[in-house]
Amino acid sequence: MSSLRLTRLGHRDALLVLAAGDLFGTPPTEEGARRFLEMPGHHLVLAIEGYRPVGFVSGVEMGHPDKGTEMFVYELAVDPAQQRRGIASALLRELQAIATERGCSALWTVTDTDNEAALATYRSLGARDSSGKTMLEWDGGHATR
Repeated sequence: MSSLRLTRLGHRDALLVLAAGDLFGTPPTEEGARRFLEMPGHHLVLAIEGYRPVGFVSGVEMGHPDKGTEMFVYELAVDPAQQRRGIASALLRELQAIATERGCSALWTVTDTDNEAALATYRSLGARDSSGKTMLEWDGGHATR
């Protein structure tokens, strides 16, 4: 991992997101990347090996009147051929550093209960299970009657 570089992307780095497109669940668009990177409190860290993106983590600052600001770990991905080299942990540590710099009181995320690799990575960095929670979601971002 000696040539690995972690790069915090900024509002002018949409094309770097596109270069990492195969790491995303769905290929990103330039407009979507630009919009994400321009939004205050939105962070994306890219892991680059040589000249090739091999992983990323994205985070979103979320504020609430009784909780202060927390960092939601939105997505974490590492190229399957590059996994088990500490890249995910390095990316998460960099997002933790951003959260600290930004005054966030906590980091949190949601993952599938059978995603053993993600769970092991999160736990190795001090994350703990939050029992008694269930994630619910709506299609299209709104409830139906």
